[in-house]
Amino acid sequence: MKALVFERNLPRFAASRVASVFGSGRGAGIGPLQLLDALPPEVPGSDWFHLRPLLSGICGSDLATLDGRSSRYFEDIVSFPFVPGHEVVGVLDDGGVDYAGTVLAPGTRAIIEPVLGCAPRHIVPPCPQCGSGHYGLCGNIAFGEISPGLQTGFCAGTGGGWSAAGLVAHRSQLHTVPDGFSDEDAVIVEPTACAVHAALSGDIQPGDTVAVVGAGTLGLATIAALHHLIRPATSCTVLAGAKHPHQRRVAEAMGADTVVPPDQLARAVRRQAGSLVLAGRLTGGADVVFDCVGSSESLTQALAMVRPRGRVVVVGMPAKVSVDLAPLWHRELTLVGAYAYGTESTTGPGGEPRRTFELAIDLVTQAGLGSLVSAAYPLDRYEEALVHAGAAGRRGAVKVVFDLRNRKGHNR
Repeated sequence: MKALVFERNLPRFAASRVASVFGSGRGAGIGPLQLLDALPPEVPGSDWFHLRPLLSGICGSDLATLDGRSSRYFEDIVSFPFVPGHEVVGVLDDGGVDYAGTVLAPGTRAIIEPVLGCAPRHIVPPCPQCGSGHYGLCGNIAFGEISPGLQTGFCAGTGGGWSAAGLVAHRSQLHTVPDGFSDEDAVIVEPTACAVHAALSGDIQPGDTVAVVGAGTLGLATIAALHHLIRPATSCTVLAGAKHPHQRRVAEAMGADTVVPPDQLARAVRRQAGSLVLAGRLTGGADVVFDCVGSSESLTQALAMVRPRGRVVVVGMPAKVSVDLAPLWHRELTLVGAYAYGTESTTGPGGEPRRTFELAIDLVTQAGLGSLVSAAYPLDRYEEALVHAGAAGRRGAVKVVFDLRNRKGHNR
């Protein structure tokens, strides 16, 4: 069986970084990622189970890693060689047990919640963050009974979704795929969970003006989360900047009130908020801005269009950004990171806090987010797949995935 394996190889890493200048993903054929023979990883304990991937998404963080442009912050919390792929729906051929303790029959489809906190590492008692349900903020991601790694897909011991040999998942990571969900619906749950956590991190108040920078998978899912989860209680107004025509159409379908090209977003915010322009920034602005890109340009734009004492939520993974933080200081802004997921304060019917993934599964159903999956490739066409993912916006796509089902992969 084959798997895409990312190895620590400095010459290949440098070659991939040079090639990425001509487009994200273009260094796949000469970089540290190789299609190799692989065996299924061994389960670290009786509460771990083998999962055979069906679909596995290509994320912006995957592309940043392959392009050699991810932050060095992550170097000590990744173990090599690793198989990428953390957006995964697969089959438990031998069955398993999910996060709620439900016994799953052989052949059950499951989604993985890829963060590797204290429970998968068999660390007892858990760290304060895991103990309070914030698994994505675990302080023990380099310790315990498995290799260092902040998530499945960046850990040598677990495998990842870009593999026909499969991966292993701890019971705390497993969520059963609901009846009626397509594989496409299921594979989009993980990025949707990121968007749900971000939307709930915005602290949006009734009547707020909200701006969303970026309309890739994260941006569109964030718009959907704002529309379905936040707007009913706040009647907030959502404005979005989307570069490409198909992104603008989808952003409107997901619930944005106003969708414009990125260079017109500040003007749209100014009109909505009744602001003036002073020295290239708004005197007022949006109450909350979601940066779903994570670049120097997008963060600068977000800081320039948020009102004094407003809130900027960084959703897209930033990598080596260079930003003038004078507006943060002068306008007393709040800059918030929104990484991954865990347990949210939103309560269910019994009054208990809900897992972000539970909310994301509901949102995928409500908003039809499986439709964001635009193209699928078999592993042996990985170079083509990664180039497509790197140019998804320009090519009219949103989410590109690897198809590991027992049929020929397709590109639609």
